[in-house]
Amino acid sequence: MQFKNYQRFITIIAFVLFSQNGFTQSATTNDNSSLFFIPEILVGKTMEANTDFPETKLQKNLFLSIGRYNFNSEKEWAARLNYPKTGISFGYTDFGNSENIGRAYSILPFIEFSILKKQIQGLGLQIGFGSSYMDTQYDEITNEFNRAITTKFNWSFRSFLYYDIFKTHAIDWRFGLGYLHHSNGHTNLPNQGLNSLAASISAKIDHKKHEVSNFEKPVFKAKSQNYLSFRFGLGQNVLSEKFNTKKEVYTISASAGKIVNNTFKFGGGFYYRFYEHYYDYINNNETLVEEQFPHFTENPFGYATAFGLFATSELLMDHVGFEFDLGLNIYKPFYKIDWQLNQGYSYENGNGDTVEVLGELNWYYEIKRTVSAKLGLKYYLWSTNKAPKHNVFVGAHLNANLGQADFTELSFGYVYRFNFKDN
Repeated sequence: MQFKNYQRFITIIAFVLFSQNGFTQSATTNDNSSLFFIPEILVGKTMEANTDFPETKLQKNLFLSIGRYNFNSEKEWAARLNYPKTGISFGYTDFGNSENIGRAYSILPFIEFSILKKQIQGLGLQIGFGSSYMDTQYDEITNEFNRAITTKFNWSFRSFLYYDIFKTHAIDWRFGLGYLHHSNGHTNLPNQGLNSLAASISAKIDHKKHEVSNFEKPVFKAKSQNYLSFRFGLGQNVLSEKFNTKKEVYTISASAGKIVNNTFKFGGGFYYRFYEHYYDYINNNETLVEEQFPHFTENPFGYATAFGLFATSELLMDHVGFEFDLGLNIYKPFYKIDWQLNQGYSYENGNGDTVEVLGELNWYYEIKRTVSAKLGLKYYLWSTNKAPKHNVFVGAHLNANLGQADFTELSFGYVYRFNFKDN
């Protein structure tokens, strides 16, 4: 089965998350949730993604965020996180070079925390993670110097600090500084990604904010649960610029750990992965297999796999989970070939022949071969507020070798919770 654009799935998830955490109202009489709207103007600088990257003028952004407070007696996760705001942002970005870099149209679910309240009143940290549609991509003939973006749909991330500079009864005027990122998760190459630094002026508009502030915060006792979880995933990536067709990555993982205060999930587990690109490269006896690793052809399936251990952490917010995993590759033999293909370069010599130089298997290779990472969103069928014994989820994640994208993954999983323990 082929999923040609997993980033489209992220867009769908964004709407689902917001419908659960932005519009729906609890039936409890203690519900003091209130919607707010934030129009925002940003200006900034698009950073160079590669050598000879097209020149850019001032980057311009327009964002509209729709969010809600989470003052609700049933939302234990909100109380444990000191009642952050959640919502969704819709963005338009002009990168400062319409012809070669173009524009982005983004949708990002976000969460915003108040930070350093005792030291600095009105300071907040907002983190958004979602998807963008880019109207201009790399082309080896017509746009060869923009090696940042090669797909229409891309992952997007933003992290901003906001400070309330002026308040009225219904509006908080805010100044922001932050970082924005767009890339495709290794589903097409080149994929240098677009990184930007920006400053913003925004207005948080909410006519009921004073009513919300009078909420009586409930007290939850400390508790924990052990859990077991299983996940099956279908990912996609490309191998290199020469082998630049999307193929599947099949994954299985199992984990166990503890859920603390029905909000913080910590654990560890084991993962197994099979890469179609690795298998086909071995099975076709391509150049590096023939020259360096001929024994791979004796067991293409085995040498196209990887397995390892991982530690996982997750924030549980109603139907939504925000997950980060850090792993250790115990076995990933084909990565030697992967690294040499992707870290090398080619040039034409004086005779007009193309010379290919392979990436060096240095200390940095050893680190990236060893460390894996995973970041993404999960949607649970049953609300985690109620701590169901059985739950299922669908997730969308970006997997990486250290900090470099490896593959984009759509997954389905199951979680079993044991009985509560009072701490």
